[in-house]
Amino acid sequence: MRMEDMILVSIDDHMIEPPDMYKNHVPAKWLDSIPRVVRNEQGCDVWEFQGERTSTSFGMSATVGWPREEWGFNPGSYTELRPGCFDVHERVRDMNANGVLASMNFPTMAGFNARTFHESSDKEIALVMLRAYNDWAIDEWAAAYPGRFIPLGIVPMWDVDLAVEEVHRLGKKGCKSISFLETPHVQGFPSFLSGYWDPMLQAICDENMVLSLHIGAGFDVIRRPPEAPVDHLMVLACQISAITAQDLLFGPTLRRFPDLRVALSEGGIGWIPFYFDRIDRHFQNQAWLHGGDDFGGKLPSEVFRDHFLACYITDPSGLLLRDRIGVDLIAWECDYPHTDTTWPESPEFAWNELQQAGCTDDEVNKITWQNACRFFDWDPFAHTAKEQATVGALRGLAHDVDTTRMPRDEWRRRNEAAGIGVF
Repeated sequence: MRMEDMILVSIDDHMIEPPDMYKNHVPAKWLDSIPRVVRNEQGCDVWEFQGERTSTSFGMSATVGWPREEWGFNPGSYTELRPGCFDVHERVRDMNANGVLASMNFPTMAGFNARTFHESSDKEIALVMLRAYNDWAIDEWAAAYPGRFIPLGIVPMWDVDLAVEEVHRLGKKGCKSISFLETPHVQGFPSFLSGYWDPMLQAICDENMVLSLHIGAGFDVIRRPPEAPVDHLMVLACQISAITAQDLLFGPTLRRFPDLRVALSEGGIGWIPFYFDRIDRHFQNQAWLHGGDDFGGKLPSEVFRDHFLACYITDPSGLLLRDRIGVDLIAWECDYPHTDTTWPESPEFAWNELQQAGCTDDEVNKITWQNACRFFDWDPFAHTAKEQATVGALRGLAHDVDTTRMPRDEWRRRNEAAGIGVF
């Protein structure tokens, strides 16, 4: 196999939702209440909903087009962004330039757990807008290019019965996954161990969906020193995936739902071999704690392999230990348009790490697309012939895509002149 022969399916990317996203998905009587983008006194575009301003910074969420020295948490305007952040047509062109066949996109303005809607005061309107958000994400963004996006939805965290209804509604649309909090108790919601979310988890199983738990919302599970720099959050975020796995594995959840599939989005893989060693040793050595066999005759690591998909962007150490993890539960990610993304050189990054780890062609295929497509029950070739789905074939469609990183001021000048990002 050559690098150009790889097929890349990324199950962790993000979208900066365009300001006009609601216009086709909200009944006329609610149009005056939709979330809107307004430009504040500093010239920055912010979302406003029910009198509250939310998602006030693109910052780290959309740096893909900027030189590294301009990265930061600072806010900005749509005209400063690479259009692929918010324009689905330009996103697909950027995917082609990066040799990526398909992508699953997590929310930005709504939050991974629909935070924007949960925090609103009028929950009736919030539910209307949450459903409209999902309709836009599935019926407009993903449907614009069938075969290029794996549909993902969000649920109303404030009412588990409404969450169940939304899961079933999305299931009928062909949605493949639900984005949810990795450690809900940290945000003041009931934990997975409490059983509160069981009706929603049952609905996810019934609809053949995956529970996608993205890193980022569980930071407060770690009590950091008040003097700790932001580096703590960014470096330790992946370690929280072990806490998430522990809640689900040693709590009652996976015993109650033997068919539940959980993707640890952007959680990395290097921590897993140590975690396996620890939990298996603990289970065998501390049997007095369990009063019997709690894992159906299996080791905890075997149950983990039955339920989880572990996702990474770059992880050379983890790939070297892929046999200890289980190559069938490793999946690759791109993370466009965040700072961690390897765009537009994802094939080069992935190929180099896979080759350095000594991966066979079969292992490369499993990690770059087969495991993800199997886990999400998604056919990558339903709309794209296999020979047209490779890195080389897709890049062949993108000779006119400029991947140059430019200062924000230059993006603003070009985009404003072309009317791009001006809503």
